[in-house]
Amino acid sequence: MVKIKEHFLQKSFTRVKVDEYLATQFYRAGYEGVDIQKTPLGVRVIIRAEKPAMIIGRGGKTIKQLKEILEKDYGLENPQITVIPVEKPELSARVMAFSLATALEKGIHFRRAAFFIIRKIINAGALGAEVIVSGKLTSERARYEKLKEGQVYKTGQQLDVIVDRAIAKAKLTPGIFGVEIVIAKPPSKELGLRFKTEEEMRTSEETGPSASEVVVTNVKFDEGETGNA
Repeated sequence: MVKIKEHFLQKSFTRVKVDEYLATQFYRAGYEGVDIQKTPLGVRVIIRAEKPAMIIGRGGKTIKQLKEILEKDYGLENPQITVIPVEKPELSARVMAFSLATALEKGIHFRRAAFFIIRKIINAGALGAEVIVSGKLTSERARYEKLKEGQVYKTGQQLDVIVDRAIAKAKLTPGIFGVEIVIAKPPSKELGLRFKTEEEMRTSEETGPSASEVVVTNVKFDEGETGNA
């Protein structure tokens, strides 16, 4: 039993180390995550990113170097790397956090970049979004600014089902800026999530919701921007 626990702990630890390395090296490519699967031929590594071409490199040079690093430094046996694009990068908190950090490093004003990211998320169909930028924003004294639009859940089962959160950091001349993004994703059939109408709310008070689905109520859709600096 102890060896089984050690096996899965080591497997998870290796995945975390690989994920941290890829996030550090390819955050400009909109890196989202990695899956590591054991196969008869070795290990299959599936990388999800907004811009797969930046990870593959010209003529596959970058991905060949990555294969050597994963095999030598992280102990992955004969890694077969596959890079796939993110289906909806605007609804991925990690991709948007890296995008905002990249914009800050390019010299774009933090408030302008944050508003652009929020509008991008909302236009993709998200229920709400929250962006927090911290650091020496306008003076030598560190502070933070929070921008929010729509509905962002802080508690409840929705937090585990539809809320995505990620952090990133940008290295600028005044110092390091921290970025945090929270996205309330739209409901989907795959998650067993739907909205409950007022009529259903009245009729289901006695029976309650089904155990196989999550129902979201008290959601308001506001037109225009509701978050200000």
